[in-house]
Amino acid sequence: MSFFKKTLASFGIGSAKVDAVLQQETLIPGDTVRVIIHVYGGATEQHIDHIDLKLCCRYITEREERQPHSEGALKRRVPQNYVLDKWELPYSFTIHPSEERTFDIELTVPFNTPLTIGDSRVWLETALDIDLAIDPTDKDMLTVRPDPVMDKIFSELEELGLRIRQVECEAAKGFEMPFVQEFEFVPTTGLFHGTWREVEIIAYRDKQHLQLWFEIDRQKKGFDGLLSNLLGSSELNCYLSLSNELTCEQAAQQVVDYLTDLFKVKQG
Repeated sequence: MSFFKKTLASFGIGSAKVDAVLQQETLIPGDTVRVIIHVYGGATEQHIDHIDLKLCCRYITEREERQPHSEGALKRRVPQNYVLDKWELPYSFTIHPSEERTFDIELTVPFNTPLTIGDSRVWLETALDIDLAIDPTDKDMLTVRPDPVMDKIFSELEELGLRIRQVECEAAKGFEMPFVQEFEFVPTTGLFHGTWREVEIIAYRDKQHLQLWFEIDRQKKGFDGLLSNLLGSSELNCYLSLSNELTCEQAAQQVVDYLTDLFKVKQG
């Protein structure tokens, strides 16, 4: 193979390509997903050291920026990328021109992978590690839906007259990841309509429990509401921990009972 073609391949021109194909349309946190990886040879023979996969998402953080000729600082909302999990597949091989290699693997979706509702984004990056060359990368946007427990909880909240208005991943401290996903509901009918202005819920799962935080009638938007309590000083009173041993129906009923009791207390 000519020196010219090898040089071009090192800059990514005529290099090997990679394409990851998920064998299901939607992902569920905690489940296993099958992925078929296709590697296509380019214009020249290349050695692949290994294949890297990253499951990524986006969250929002606030950054202070000082303005010229001003004593104060403005807060700006800035998107950040985060790697939820990564895998290195120890497949070392040589790919020849026009050759195709296929790898069939299974990956476990992390429990707290954000649901792709609203502005939330989740994607899979697949890259070939090629020495002395730009690594060819494939990026696939993914659809993530609730696990059966969260799906049942959302269904019961809808039955209570609560409708999702906004979903966003926002920076927060005190968790394994640097962010949490916040679900904002508004009462449109039912018990809470006309009394509660909105309900915010943060869900976080570990090996033993599904933890839920609630904020009712928040007066301020953004980081001055529920997330400020998670980030800062005062302890949240509206907190519910559900065992992973509960059935979907049992977990959802506990949430319904909790919010109903909370409503009675606030009314009283």
